[in-house]
Amino acid sequence: MILTLDNSNNEVAFQIFTVFQNAYKVEAQLLGVVDFPPLLRSVKDIESSKTHFWGYVEHGALAAVLEISNVDMLLEINSLTVAPKYFRKGIANKLLSFVLDINDFSEAIVETAVANIAAINLYQKHGFVEIKRWTPSHGIEKLAMSIKNTF
Repeated sequence: MILTLDNSNNEVAFQIFTVFQNAYKVEAQLLGVVDFPPLLRSVKDIESSKTHFWGYVEHGALAAVLEISNVDMLLEINSLTVAPKYFRKGIANKLLSFVLDINDFSEAIVETAVANIAAINLYQKHGFVEIKRWTPSHGIEKLAMSIKNTF
């Protein structure tokens, strides 16, 4: 079941934080890095965020989180994480499809690590194409992907 998450609620923010931590630890291992910026995000950071959070709940547990902002018809996918025990069940695909379907946007953008092939494949499946590649100061090569909405 997909539902909106009230990240301003401390208990909900903690659940989001837990999914983020568990998923981003696996991603950090995949990328072969120790210092992974998403792991630095605190419960308080999540609680005070002005972005919008969607969750996928399975058997009463928060299995995945998708975080977005949508300003001036630009839909930014800030994060899409799945708790490791729910990997390979199509949950990220369901969440992404849902968010793309319910939001009005002229363009959607997302950033991910170049080495995160699973994420890149997921976004490509939904029509996203690479628009930029760079290496930020933390040293993890990234790419940005975009899709235009044809309405």
